[in-house]
Amino acid sequence: MIKRILVPVDGSPGSDLAVAQAINIASSCDAKIFFLYVANINQLAINAYLSDAILAAVKKAGQVILERAENMMPGNIEHETYSETGSPAVTILDFEKRLDIDLIVMGSRGLGLIKGVLLGSVSQYVIEQSTCPVLVVKSGGED
Repeated sequence: MIKRILVPVDGSPGSDLAVAQAINIASSCDAKIFFLYVANINQLAINAYLSDAILAAVKKAGQVILERAENMMPGNIEHETYSETGSPAVTILDFEKRLDIDLIVMGSRGLGLIKGVLLGSVSQYVIEQSTCPVLVVKSGGED
């Protein structure tokens, strides 16, 4: 029985479709949705020195993305939001275990390193390593 759904979000069209699909599932199962934004700070740190201003901007972008997901929610579905930094795939799997998730719903591709966090390789890794079912939602125009 699906009661706890994890939805990693990054603001991409695929992420928005994953939110919509999770809402449909949660409505039919009376499930709670957990939105997770992961800023891939580890990779960014390799590419450039991160000032406090850059870190603040990345965190602010995450809050905007989480608010966007929350604005899609109907009032009758319980939900929580989380914003984290680190490796997206590892963080998603950590949240799966920590929150006792029954289903992960995620887009197949995201916006890339600078604007977002969900890459095709992230969804592939989550599918391979998750202990719960993973629903990957494709947006139009993907291969």
